[in-house]
Parts: sequence; C-alpha cells; structure tokens
Amino acid sequence: MLAWFRDLTAKERSTMFACFGGWSLDAFDVQMYSFVIPTIIGVWGLSRGEAGLIGTVTLLISSLGGWFSGTLADRFGRVKMLQITILWYSFFTFLCAFAQNFEQLFILRALHGFGFGGEWAAGAVLMGEVIRDKYRGRGVGLVQTGWAIGWGASALVYTAVYWLLPEALAWRVLFGVGLFPAVFVFWIRRHIEEPEIFQTRRREHPPVGWSHLFSAFRGPHLWVTVKISLMVAGAQGGGYAIGIWMPTYLRTVRQFSATATGGFLLVQILGALFGFLLGSYLSDAIGRKWTFLWSAILSFVFILLYMFVPMGSTALLFAGIPLFIVLLMKFPPMGPFMTELFPTELRGNAQGFCYNSGRAIGSFFPTMVGYVSQTMPLGTTIAIFSAIASGLMIVMLMLLPETRGRELASLETVAAGPG
Repeated sequence: MLAWFRDLTAKERSTMFACFGGWSLDAFDVQMYSFVIPTIIGVWGLSRGEAGLIGTVTLLISSLGGWFSGTLADRFGRVKMLQITILWYSFFTFLCAFAQNFEQLFILRALHGFGFGGEWAAGAVLMGEVIRDKYRGRGVGLVQTGWAIGWGASALVYTAVYWLLPEALAWRVLFGVGLFPAVFVFWIRRHIEEPEIFQTRRREHPPVGWSHLFSAFRGPHLWVTVKISLMVAGAQGGGYAIGIWMPTYLRTVRQFSATATGGFLLVQILGALFGFLLGSYLSDAIGRKWTFLWSAILSFVFILLYMFVPMGSTALLFAGIPLFIVLLMKFPPMGPFMTELFPTELRGNAQGFCYNSGRAIGSFFPTMVGYVSQTMPLGTTIAIFSAIASGLMIVMLMLLPETRGRELASLETVAAGPG
C-alpha cells in the first residue's frame, strides 16, 4: 500500500512531511477541548448546550479562517499561510489555559478557530499542487492520517495530565501544552518552497485583490462550490457529532473514569488511523466518489449499531475500531477532490471556502446534540444527528462528478468540472 512512496521526489516528500506535521499538530490542539468538556461542565456549572456552543463557535469561525486563509494563499503563497496559521492556533490554544469563565473561553476558542480552519486550507492546496496526478489521492490522504496521530497524542497527554494532576488544574495544563506546535514553523521555513504551478501563475498574472474573495461564486464555479460545501457539511457534521461528544458519552453514560476514557479513545483513534490509510488507498483505487459513498453508508450503519446494540465494556471497546475506520475514511479524498475541481487562480479560495463553509454548517451538529440531549438520551441524540449528516452527504455526492486522474493543467482553460 505504501510502496509508491519510494517513487516520490525529495520535494514531494518534504512537503508531505510539513503538511503531515501541520495536520497532526492542528488535531492535537483542537481535540483538547473535547477532552475537557466534562471538567468545565463540572467546574463552571455549564449545561451541555453551553459546552457544545463553545465547540461550535470554534468550528464556525474556522470557516472564516479557512476562507480568508485560502484567499490569502492565492495572493501571498501556500507555505507562508501554512506558517502563519500554525502560529495562530498554537497561541490561542495556549491562552485558553487562562480562561476564567464561559465567556472568556468562548472568545478564545473562537479566535483559535481562525488558525484551525486556515491551516487546512493552506496545507491542502499546497499538497494538491506538489504531489503529481498519479499519487495525489494517496499522498494527500496519507498526510490526512496526521489528524489521527495528533488526536492520539492529545489523548495520551490528556490521560497523563489527568492522572498526575487534580482535574481542576489538569485542563489548564492541557491547554498550555498547546503552544508546542509553534516550534514546527521553524522547520517549515527552512525546508519548504512554494509549488511550481503556483509560482508560474504568480509570474504570469498580477496578484489577486480583495474581489478574489468571492471568485468561487462566479460563473460555472457557483454550483460546484455549493454542492461541495453541502457534501462536506454532511461529512463534518457527522464526525463532529460523534467526535466531540464521545468522551462525554463514555464518562457520563457509560460511567468510565477519565483515564479509562482516554484508553477507550486511543483504541478508537487507532481505528481512525486505519480509516485514513484505507481512505487514502481507496481514493486512487476506486475513485473519490465511491470512497465517500462507502464511508457515508457504513458510518450510518455502524453508529446505529454502536449506540443501540447492548454491549459490555470489552465489546464496546472493539466496536469503536470499525466505527472510526468507516467514519474517517471519507476525509483523505477531500483535498484531492477539491484540488481537481478548481483552477490554480482560485484553488486556494475555493478549497478554503468549500471545506470550511461545510465545517461551519457541520459545526451546528454538536450544539444541537448538546441541547437535544437535555431531553433525550445522549447516545440516541448522537446517532440521530450522525444519520442526518450521512444522508446529506450521500445526496450531494449524487450531483458531483468523479475526478480521479484529472490533470491540474487541464483546469487552467476550462470550467471546474460538470455541474
């Protein structure tokens, strides 16, 4: 499955490593909040709805961060924006350690969202333009596994910190560790260059202006943009409904301790890692659309089984592996899929908007889970909203084309695929 990696050039490999690190550290920082939800509910007396609202505002603002970052990446460069966004989300994660109440944490997590969304936009375009057509799906997909690595590292740190320190202090220390990713920027500055296709475009055309912010809504790109955004909303909404509330479900419904919850999550994250790897392979083997469809259909089935079939702790532990495999295998093809639908001149803007506007719509799912679960069982609520999200994704996929094998040069003079 990974033999193709030896055929990559040094530039392709170093770019993959840079984006892999960016994605890993992005996940490391953003997933910390899901682990501290039970703590801040207890310490500050928040409702589940309020806790879900903090998660939603991060995702909602990340949509603006991704949109602006993608636009700025079209003007100033993909690598430069990758560095800026990593520094941004690291700094505001660190500041969350000093929040004194709901309002302060709400604002800091909102500001964190700018960098969180922006990093994906810059990194996905950078990878899509550097990796050759033949390996684009596997290359971008392999980098996406960094999310599972960062998520796992966050779970490990969470487990260790909560084991060593009182819970009222541990959550602050956990956020404080979030400053660490900023160090990685120094390596990127020394080793990564802008993609050749982007440099050629910048030499031959004037820099884009602020009107470029709305370029994805013009002409033949409009309906492609709308459909991709809604497809991503389904993918993200289902993932967030499960990912953000799973630690709370394990601790409050299944009555696990903080350390036991961390252990369960590590097993589930192992499933996520396999899901990313499988999605990377299938993206080139059977195509972007079929990988999306199988993931959406199987996610719908497995979340119903996980929440409604009676299981003991051991069975629940192992059931999390296939659940997270099928849930996460939909994400590796997203970067290549969008890269292959838009021309270079607006690729950063379009990808940044589509992925992050989808994330913004999907961000309401955890808040709805939080509020609805106040009158319904939490597991039932998670399952319902995850099922709705899978349905939305499937409907939008029926209206979009397959892009596997599409050469980026072919997009410079034609519209971004059939609408």
